[in-house]
Amino acid sequence: MSKITSTRALRSLKYLNLSNSWSTQLAPGSRCLPTNCRPSIVNAPRQFAFAPTRTNSSIATHKSGRNRQHVFEYSPNDYASAYTYLKSSPTSQEGPFGTFWLRDSCQCSKCIHPDTRQRAVDTFSIPRDVSVNDIQYNEGGAEVQYGHRGVYPYSFLSTHFNSPKHSQSKVGYTHSNFRPFKSHDPASKDYPTVAYTDVMSSDEGLFEWLEKIYVWGFCFVKGVPVDPESTKTLIERIAFIRHTHYGGFWDFTADLTFKDTAYTTEFLGAHTDNTYFTDPARLQLFHLLSHTDGAGGESLLVDGFQAAARMRAENPSNLGILQNETQPYHSSGNEDVCILPASMEPVVKVHKELNRIYQIRWNNYDRAAKRDWDLHRQNRWYNAAHHWNNIITRPNMEIWTQLEPGTALIFDNWRMMHGRSEFTGKRRMCGGYTNNDDFISKYRLLKFGREKVLENLGNTFVYKDNPFYYI
Repeated sequence: MSKITSTRALRSLKYLNLSNSWSTQLAPGSRCLPTNCRPSIVNAPRQFAFAPTRTNSSIATHKSGRNRQHVFEYSPNDYASAYTYLKSSPTSQEGPFGTFWLRDSCQCSKCIHPDTRQRAVDTFSIPRDVSVNDIQYNEGGAEVQYGHRGVYPYSFLSTHFNSPKHSQSKVGYTHSNFRPFKSHDPASKDYPTVAYTDVMSSDEGLFEWLEKIYVWGFCFVKGVPVDPESTKTLIERIAFIRHTHYGGFWDFTADLTFKDTAYTTEFLGAHTDNTYFTDPARLQLFHLLSHTDGAGGESLLVDGFQAAARMRAENPSNLGILQNETQPYHSSGNEDVCILPASMEPVVKVHKELNRIYQIRWNNYDRAAKRDWDLHRQNRWYNAAHHWNNIITRPNMEIWTQLEPGTALIFDNWRMMHGRSEFTGKRRMCGGYTNNDDFISKYRLLKFGREKVLENLGNTFVYKDNPFYYI
């Protein structure tokens, strides 16, 4: 984005009226509290107004097999949910729940995967003006009719009621930079690639590999022996393999050994891994060892930095919301596992000292139901998230490739979202995670040498000859 465009986008923010008045009057016989919690654009000069941004307006058949229309019509008033009031126990008074949030947080087996406990409902296919038709109670909780039968146990309602008060949250856009990076054109098949023999035989070959990962966000490794041992050794060329509740080095098929959608044959939309960890793994490597008696399973990559740059150009206010409004994530599929990060985290994370976007954390499957946020914040976050989802599902953002035995794919999990098309047959995949600190340590040492790295310990001044410029 040019400097002029960036300046105009920033200047246009002052024309956004983000203050809201709140109605506290219930309509006669209504369970829903109407609110005026939507930002409005007031008298914005034409050159500064946010115009709708269109991509390909034709209907495209997606890898998931579903038709989707890739059109984004931005309106700050898209989500205008009201409160729905529900009891959290048979004897309690009714408490407030945002209606869209309530539908998005349905606990039925169609909306929450019964094995993995991950979100199965497509948040962005729910009508933005979804409304409640009827509410019934039984001994276990509430059933809410929207056209879909929403199920809400009392135990869920009692721990997830929303705040009826308008709370102030830091959601304004603050200009943040990107570290230098290159984004691959999905129309090109000329991918960043290195040879296995080069990586394994010299530090120069290893540095070329790490440099391409850092700059492009991903890299293929050609000529990998088709066996788990060689793949494991390839990952360990960078650093030790990170152990998680999935184990260390993986060698798996789609058998739901671990209760996660990655261990199924289903379509997986673009996401980052480990959103539920306080410190998500930085690198992830996959090597397809075999695929028999079936087809499909193309791999998807989407550049999160490029997505954030597009959002900043189209609507910086939405980017500000994703930088500041935090969300809870979890991994709770297996009986002996229930992992949450130490704190809720935003989708787009900005480095405080360097004022740089440096991490994307997006996984709608693992997003838990957030409590205690008012309608104002809910509506703004859902609108920003809808914009983000639209950007990352545009055809000109999606890099689709078919993995093959002998070629490994590694990518930056703090930047690149990944996914997979549905497949049939039996696939055997192996791979593993590498921690951020170990990857960056090896990259800096190979790029600058140990002496220069030591000389700059604690130096956060932003210039390219500083090893700690590279995060």
